[in-house]
Amino acid sequence: MKIIILGAGQVGGTLAENLVGENNDITLVDTNGDRLRSLQDKFDLRVVQGHGSHPRVLREAGADDADMLVAVTSSDETNMVACQVAYSLFNTPNRIARIRSPDYVRDADKLFHSEAVPIDHLIAPEQLVIDNIYRLIEYPGALQVVNFAEGKVSLAVVKAYYGGPLVGNALSTMREHMPHIDTRVAAIFRHDRPIRPQVLPLLKPAMKYSLLPHPSIFVP
Repeated sequence: MKIIILGAGQVGGTLAENLVGENNDITLVDTNGDRLRSLQDKFDLRVVQGHGSHPRVLREAGADDADMLVAVTSSDETNMVACQVAYSLFNTPNRIARIRSPDYVRDADKLFHSEAVPIDHLIAPEQLVIDNIYRLIEYPGALQVVNFAEGKVSLAVVKAYYGGPLVGNALSTMREHMPHIDTRVAAIFRHDRPIRPQVLPLLKPAMKYSLLPHPSIFVP
């Protein structure tokens, strides 16, 4: 896949590093020539120095036949304009942009679509942090919570502690101790190594459990 990444900062550089080894043709665009040269010395990718929203720069980066544009510069406005230019001039099929300002994110549904600002996928890092904190508040005691299927299914990671009510009990008896919680154990880890439930009948301290609860059980 031919991918153009706008912005060679931490996000853009890390993204390029991860994608370049997967048979992708990566071009990295940034105004910082030193940063571009540093990344080019480390990885097999093309670099173009310039403003990522300028048509000339995008054309030089290969936008004429690019499969995807990923705009992750430090400027929301640059990212938005770049997606607009890629759509209007080059008909780039897939356009992803990082938008940080809550003022834009708040009206994302109205702003970002093919008849307005043509961004296919929006990355809002600040909103992701807020959502993650909110989920942790919803799931007291969870180390991490990830939602799937538009919130219909959640994966919660919890840790067993000494003195906990479930420690020392068989995994199969979890429903007896939590009769009002509809959940399934998806995975078990101890010391960061996975353990098969069938060879571990008892819940032990320091183990981490990935649970699949129904989200409604945590809603007041």
